[in-house]
Amino acid sequence: MQFISSDTSVWIDFSLIHNTTLPFRLSYTYVMSRDAVEDELLSPEGLGAELMSCGLRPVDITIDEFLLAEQYGIRYPQLSKYDRLALSIAKQRRFILLTGDGALRKAALQQGVTILGTLGILDQLWEEGKVTAEELLECLKQLNALNGGVIRLPKAELERRLAQFTNETQLPNKS
Repeated sequence: MQFISSDTSVWIDFSLIHNTTLPFRLSYTYVMSRDAVEDELLSPEGLGAELMSCGLRPVDITIDEFLLAEQYGIRYPQLSKYDRLALSIAKQRRFILLTGDGALRKAALQQGVTILGTLGILDQLWEEGKVTAEELLECLKQLNALNGGVIRLPKAELERRLAQFTNETQLPNKS
């Protein structure tokens, strides 16, 4: 089983489309710093409790992770303290980083940390047969409808997937 250190952005995406359980169909163990769970997963109300009931594991950070997060604060001042903690956990423990935050993704790439986001989760769900084409298309439609606000996914990538799964779910015409 692989471990993933997560920030809140991807969870918010799935929460807004009322599908927080979807990522837990994959064989990952998702972790988040205990402080982030307690402080950042407050909105929408009940999100933290919902994710923990699905399997999200709050973890205590080590002193090395804390110190690395402090260094990231100097190097990447645009990152929140919880983003820095998610990155330091991923870096120190050699976990994948789950995020959709552009600045955090850029920092992770500079640090050699593997990244996964909302669309990557959906791709893996499809590749592993954990969702039907109809389920996936509905998620993509909902994400697209909300894109540009709280949800900020790459428009071209989202549209490419929408076109692909629209074609896959079309039924033959009945004559």
